[in-house]
Amino acid sequence: MTPRELALFNHDWDFWARDDQLPPPGDWLTWLMIGGRGAGKTRAGAEWIRGLALGRPGYAARPVGRIALIGETLADVRDVMIEGVSGLLAVHPRDERPQWQPSRRRLEWPNGAVALCFSSEDPESLRGPQFEAAWADELGKWRHQEASWDMLQFGLRLGALPRQLVTTTPRPTPLVKRLVRAERTVITRAGTAANLGNLAPGFLERVIGRYRGTRLGRQEIDGELIDDRADALWSREVIERLRLGAPPKLARVVVAVDPPASGRRGADACGIVGCGLAEDGTGYVLADATIAEVKPERWAAAAVTLYHALEADALVAEVNQGGDMVTSVIGEVDASVPVTPVRATRGKYLRAEPVAALYAQGRVRHAGTFPQLEDELADFGPEGLSSGRSPDRLDALVWALTHLMLRPAGEPRLRSL
Repeated sequence: MTPRELALFNHDWDFWARDDQLPPPGDWLTWLMIGGRGAGKTRAGAEWIRGLALGRPGYAARPVGRIALIGETLADVRDVMIEGVSGLLAVHPRDERPQWQPSRRRLEWPNGAVALCFSSEDPESLRGPQFEAAWADELGKWRHQEASWDMLQFGLRLGALPRQLVTTTPRPTPLVKRLVRAERTVITRAGTAANLGNLAPGFLERVIGRYRGTRLGRQEIDGELIDDRADALWSREVIERLRLGAPPKLARVVVAVDPPASGRRGADACGIVGCGLAEDGTGYVLADATIAEVKPERWAAAAVTLYHALEADALVAEVNQGGDMVTSVIGEVDASVPVTPVRATRGKYLRAEPVAALYAQGRVRHAGTFPQLEDELADFGPEGLSSGRSPDRLDALVWALTHLMLRPAGEPRLRSL
């Protein structure tokens, strides 16, 4: 083959793709592609958009002129969906490649087709534009899932059959579960193993070997949609029922820190969670600023930053592992921050039980969505997380709400009559 023939063959997606990566037949409205890490979801999404924009047979009867690209953040749209190794720029032959205009958040093909970029963090940016098709990436991680999704649906109003592709690792959020049940949703699934030929050998040994069979592995590797763990202290249903937008006026706000302990299995993050207490005695989860960082000066800076952002009145820090080091390192970052040291005398499960009881009583609300924190809550049972990792976010939440709402003995404070 000539170099040109080889280049064309390399971009012949219909030849290279697996069946689950090709558009399903029928008059579906939503193609939900659920897959594990590295399963080829991004490549499938980019190739679908390429097929629509160019009007390729099997994708569109004619070029689709207006397309929306929505990711968790604008950085994700740029780095993964457009500029990534399997993104839109990479999958096009040179003579078909769209022009990427980062300042305008816009891709424009030589034939005039246009794709506009949006972030799930800004649902209002989707108000007004209209499209014939959309690619929504990692929907399960969107911060404002419902609002961003609703705005997108209003915008899909061009053409004879506006459609959308959702590529996501499985997270059992209410929106994802609704899409699974929707009448005109077509679902394709793929695990990481389906794409091992395109992944580094070390990934197979390091990641798949370690997590296979765990809840985290079933979700992130096998692409399974895992719901609540049967013996978990928290349920997603309760968390969703207690969710709201902005909290009311708060009488107190604290930030709690669960510092990482060197040598502890899975200790690669510092739990940092902010919570508040209203005058009626209701607790509110305000922020999850957990950082994947073990260097004290960095997690201390992140905790102090959240303390000031929430205008908190105390910073609660567990000192079992670090002792005086924890308070001193926070003091080095900002000596004006009052640190309340706490020491664990019981196991994580026993400490968490009274806090879970507050949720069951409807006395704690989530002011927003905190996917990673909520994943830990819904997966925390008597033996800890099913992955075996440390529940850093959950620990910080427990310390914050214990400080605000529970007596030292761990029993809920009674409301005044």
